[in-house]
Amino acid sequence: QVQLVESGGGLVQPGGSLRLSCAASGRTSRAYVMGWFRQAPGKEREFVAAVGRNGINKEYADSVRGRFTISRNNAENTVSLQMNSLKPEDAAVYYCAAKWIAHSNVVLTKQESYDYWGQGTQVTVSS
Repeated sequence: QVQLVESGGGLVQPGGSLRLSCAASGRTSRAYVMGWFRQAPGKEREFVAAVGRNGINKEYADSVRGRFTISRNNAENTVSLQMNSLKPEDAAVYYCAAKWIAHSNVVLTKQESYDYWGQGTQVTVSS
């Protein structure tokens, strides 16, 4: 079991930046694929970004590629999402997710692939 706690959400103006963090506790190890998803009001939860065990393999949704950067610190059991050039359409509740995988640096983009989820952190983009 692993517990995930997100932080760093808040209110930011369009064009601004935020950095989300996800702290993992419990049965933590490097053998977790980590991802970020988001859900806006009235919409389905969608993939944002994911990073493999090695911290090198990464995937991004087209809507955030070039603006968002996912990274992980295996020593501290954290994964971060640096969000730049934020747009009103980025406003959502952002969720951290984890999936234990052995012997692979695969990156997972489908939410049904993940076993563990955080409670979410709200990001509001408004002037």
